[in-house]
Amino acid sequence: MNVEWQGVYPAVTTQFNDDESINFDTTKSMINSLIEEGVHGIIVLGTVGENCSLRAEEKRQILTMVKEVVAGRVPLISGVAETTTTLAVEFVQDAEEIGIDGFMVLPGMVYRSTEREAIYHYQQVARSTALPIMIYNNPITYGVDVSIEGMRTLAQEANIVSVKEATEDTRRISELFAAFGDRFVVFGGVDDIALESLMLGATGWISGLTNVFPRESVAIYKLAQQGRYEEARELWRWFLPLLRLDTIPTLVQCIKYAEQLAGRGSEKTRAPRLTLSQEDKAYVSRLYDEAITNRIDLSKYKLD
Repeated sequence: MNVEWQGVYPAVTTQFNDDESINFDTTKSMINSLIEEGVHGIIVLGTVGENCSLRAEEKRQILTMVKEVVAGRVPLISGVAETTTTLAVEFVQDAEEIGIDGFMVLPGMVYRSTEREAIYHYQQVARSTALPIMIYNNPITYGVDVSIEGMRTLAQEANIVSVKEATEDTRRISELFAAFGDRFVVFGGVDDIALESLMLGATGWISGLTNVFPRESVAIYKLAQQGRYEEARELWRWFLPLLRLDTIPTLVQCIKYAEQLAGRGSEKTRAPRLTLSQEDKAYVSRLYDEAITNRIDLSKYKLD
């Protein structure tokens, strides 16, 4: 199965009203803006999208809405973050019927799987749909690492086509290419090592902070793809302080607050996630203000 998945894919937020109901209008507007600003794909219902804070019917409503606003302009991928394998299978079958383009599958939530259990989970989800699947490998957050040998087992599933590699060990990217060549589309999944991942051959970058600075994210990707690493490093070093917000426990709140500062969304999250303390807001605000003050004129790179 061949897929044209490459470039910068923001893991978009789910926008809420003050009463924690979904703000569909703001969510649609945000996603449309990201596409118009050049991102190459959209990922909904990931960690940043607060998947596990949504009811089953809300997830289906979001997919239906996002499919309408994306309208085939870029690939639309949904996170799959369910507590059991059965629920994950039901979700992907419903999402396939809605008409999305593929899935980013997480291991079972709540229960910390062994690698054998995670592989079984991925296999059953893959076998329940004809759509392409990306494995989200994030051992730091989810407590299970799908090793190279584990990926060798999953390579037998024709529609498992991609890996979001988030071990925070860039050596794994080289190991994937050494073991499998171009069998898998490899995405870097940790914001603050994304440039290193692209330089090592990753064909895409799944990012939370792209929601705040999409044009800069796309520029970094394009510069890396063109081998213009000195220019990419300049832009990267400007962005890096904000990108580090992606690697802390309150990443969702930090990204949403940065979106609010940028006029792109609201900081509102669903409990038990709470909006940031005043001290934490001051920290994010400082990083954002410094980024705006020192923002680089992208026209100098002559990318378009």
